[in-house]
Amino acid sequence: MGLTQFLAEYFTSLIHQLGYSGVFFLMVAESMFLPVPSEAVMPFAGFLIAGKNFTLPYVIIFSTLGSLTGSLISYYIGRFGGQAFVKKFGKYFLLSQGDLEKTEKYFQERGELTIFISRFIPVIRHLISLPAGLAKMNLLKFSLYTLAGAGLWNAFLAILGIYLKQNWALIIKYGEIADLLILAAIIIGVVYFIKKHLHNNRGTKP
Repeated sequence: MGLTQFLAEYFTSLIHQLGYSGVFFLMVAESMFLPVPSEAVMPFAGFLIAGKNFTLPYVIIFSTLGSLTGSLISYYIGRFGGQAFVKKFGKYFLLSQGDLEKTEKYFQERGELTIFISRFIPVIRHLISLPAGLAKMNLLKFSLYTLAGAGLWNAFLAILGIYLKQNWALIIKYGEIADLLILAAIIIGVVYFIKKHLHNNRGTKP
């Protein structure tokens, strides 16, 4: 049994017990850096809609409010703790003041689109709120684009669960593959980042 499937069984049990509040709290966790993939939560909520246990509007509302809440928690962690962390410990992670400035500039120029699109990308959506907070992205824009992206993604997965019904677990299977592919891409990106920084550091030494 894969990790995603194992977690899905636990999440579905939680939703059974807590109802809409279970969907809310799981999506809070999903929007932070916790191992709660939306592909293991929302399709099952859609299955319960098909069984007349839930209604689609309430599922979308509770899940999207959960996504916003979790994203805001991560945003504020990045905003109020990120810069101090980078300044104190950044050298151990090859992060500098220049990297902070680049991050801030990036989110000033492309933050809205980045936040919106990231809601549809596995793994990335768990992490994107931290750099947005670190860059002190406009809070209203961050919230609006998070609501828009998360609302569409949550609705899509819930509706998919409605149509798949008892076969909703298929989404978990393919979602787990997507997660692994994205994670591999992130690892490659991190390795490239480290090699580039080490190369630049060697080039600047007298």
